Order: sequence, then structure tokens, then C-alpha cells
Amino acid sequence: CPGGSKKLMQESGVAVQRFFVAETASEARAAARRLNAKEIVVKAQILAGGRGKGLFDSGLRGGVHLTKDPAVVGELAEQMLGFNLTTKQTPKEGVKVKTVMVAEALDISRETYFAILMDRSCNGPVLVGSPQGGVDIEEVAAKSPELIFKEVVDIVDGVRDEQALRMAANLGFKGPLERQAADQIKRLYDLFLKVDATQVEVNPLGETPEGRVVCFDAKINFDDNAEFRQKDVFAMDDMTESDPTETEAAKYDLKYIGLDGNIACFVNGAGLAMATCDIIDLHGGKPANFLDLGGGVKESQVYQAFKLLTADPKVEAILVNIFGGIVNCAIIANGITKACRELELKVPLVVRLEGTNVEEAKRILSESGLPITAAHDLDDAAKKAVASIAKH
Repeated sequence: CPGGSKKLMQESGVAVQRFFVAETASEARAAARRLNAKEIVVKAQILAGGRGKGLFDSGLRGGVHLTKDPAVVGELAEQMLGFNLTTKQTPKEGVKVKTVMVAEALDISRETYFAILMDRSCNGPVLVGSPQGGVDIEEVAAKSPELIFKEVVDIVDGVRDEQALRMAANLGFKGPLERQAADQIKRLYDLFLKVDATQVEVNPLGETPEGRVVCFDAKINFDDNAEFRQKDVFAMDDMTESDPTETEAAKYDLKYIGLDGNIACFVNGAGLAMATCDIIDLHGGKPANFLDLGGGVKESQVYQAFKLLTADPKVEAILVNIFGGIVNCAIIANGITKACRELELKVPLVVRLEGTNVEEAKRILSESGLPITAAHDLDDAAKKAVASIAKH
């Protein structure tokens, strides 16, 4: 979401630059005047890194620009808004920029790195920091591991004063700045808990010549399982940059990832879905997608899943692989027959069902009169799916 992490940090009392988010060049100009700052930074808002070195199809180089003139802010916004920005992390056609952030530019005399992560080996949150910020932290970890500092947080006690002060000192903050940085660290931890984050990464956590500690740039990841109690946070999710099929699938609690093959996979459970993709590949086929139905399957979900799969023009065959533990195979079979009839399926369909109520499911499919190829195990199913394309 445009300016989302800065907004959340601001609401939690974390020190950030003053900023506005603009959707038009005139809004950007007005924002620059309202900031009344010595220098202004204009940032294209897309969900990808490497913006500073990116290229717009308007010809403008760089998605981050500094200027002292509010009029120039409007000119920059005109060359950013509505145009595609390509960076090393975007698709090759780039991503359309719909908003820009107009912020007060502050001088940074020193850059540090600070993050709060969930660490499985510690069974909880860990503070991670380095006095070398503003650069790729993976490089620092590889070249100078002694410059990475960690503090394991007790989930009940939270961040203790001495931990926050020790981290601030390790980050190189001195004198009164040490206490100021420790205060920011504690506020960031409060935010981490409040929004059910799995990661809060600030790079850089900077020091200004005026003696302020400021969070200049941040990335926050959230726990998907907390959506029910973080409605406002999840409402900020900008779906326009997501794959439309993935977004549609999520509406029905289906996990979908598009791939570039031609055999559609329809599976329950992520592990089984990965194995299905691998076995198709092993027999000379290429999976068109990864689709995980999950555990509590309803007939309507089966129908919607088929609708998504058949809408993909690349799909030349569909392989259904269900191992019913929690899942009732008969529900899947009913969903499949309904989908085949209503969507007038035009591609070969191979079905392998195993587990709960499987005999009833097999009866439903065989009595449906539909051209469904049954398979007795996963290997057999993959071979038949690959063979069906050769015949089709």
C-alpha cells in the first residue's frame, strides 16, 4: 500500500519524515507546498525494490528524485504517474505507478539497519541490527558477520530497556542518541505486536546532523492468519499489482500460483501440490499452475477452481489429485461433475482420488457419463495427463 508502512509507524509514534501520498501531479505540487521543506523527495510507489535505479516508459530515469523546487515536484509526478516503472524486481514490462510519495528530505549523517523478525530457532521474535545500513544486509552478513547483532526477545516480557540500549549502542548511536534510538526500537516492537507482523525491517534507521533518529524506509510483512483481527491493515493491500487469477482464487480460499506449462493441477495440500508438479515434470509434462484446495473443501470451491483453470488459454489438460483425509472425496466428485457440465469442459480431465469416501466418489464419476479418465495412483495420473495432450 502506498506509504502504508510509514503511516503505520507514524501512528505508533515512530519518527518518520513528514510525507503525503499523491495520485495526481496537482496533488503532488500541493503536497510540496504544504511540506514547506528545504528539500523534497519524490518516490514512485510500487511494491518492488530497486526503484532508485529504475526506468519509466516516459523516459524518466529513477523512481526516487530530490528537489528544492515545489514546481519541479509537479513535473516529476507528471513523468511518473500513469507510466510503467521497470526495476530489477519488476516484470520486464514494469509496473504502472498510480501514486507518488512526496516527503520532507532529511540529511542522513549515518545509516544503520534494524529489523524485528520471527525466528523459529528462538521460538519467537528477534531484534537484528547492524551499524552498516542503507546497503544490502545479505552482503553485510556474508562479508562482515561480526557487524550483525541479535537480541532474542522474551514474548512475555517484551523488549527490556537494557536490550534496547545494548542494540542502540551496537548500532553505533552515542550520547543522547543512544536513548533516542532505544526508544524507537521499543516503539517499533510495540508496532510489531500491534499489527501481527512477521517482520518489520527498517533500512536505513538513520541519524540526522541535527541529532534526530529517524526511520527512513521500512518494509512490514504481516501474518495472513491474523487477517480476521487486522481488517484495517489488510484493507490497505493494493491488489492491483497482484496476479488477477491469484486474487480471484484467494476470494474462495484457494491458493493459486500461475506457472508456464499446459497441465493444470488441482490438488489438496501444498506438499501434495508440489509433488504433483514434480511428477508431471518427471513424465515430460509441464505444470500450468500450483492450486491448493486446502482442507475444508466445499463443492462450490471445486466449481470455482475449475472455472479458474479452464479460463487459462494455456491449459490443455487438467489433473485432479486428491488425497482425502479431512476432505470427503464424494464432495470433490460432485463438484467435478457439476463443473464439467456447466463449464462444458473442452480439455482432457484425469482424476486420481484416494481416501475418505473414495468408492462413492468413483461411482459418481463413472456414472456421470462424462469423459473423465480415472487413474489409480499419482504416477499413473501424471502419465495419463501427459499422454492426453499428445492425443488431444
